[in-house]
Amino acid sequence: MHKLFSILMNIITRISFNTLAQSGNGEEVPVNSDVAMADALRADGKIYVVVAVLLIILVGLFAYLFRVERKIKKLESEELK
Repeated sequence: MHKLFSILMNIITRISFNTLAQSGNGEEVPVNSDVAMADALRADGKIYVVVAVLLIILVGLFAYLFRVERKIKKLESEELK
């Protein structure tokens, strides 16, 4: 489980660092700022809904993986007895 978590965090970190760059004065600027859909979602305030849905999905996925991992460990320990 720890390996899976570290791999996922590594992927998330790489994605976040690749999508953001720093301008000369230190503020973060999106690398690809000409995406019309993202601009429209940001302008309408719907980007927060998209982010919330993505976070809910990711939290659910992590919870599911954690639960399955615990069940597998329990079955393995019962099998060894």
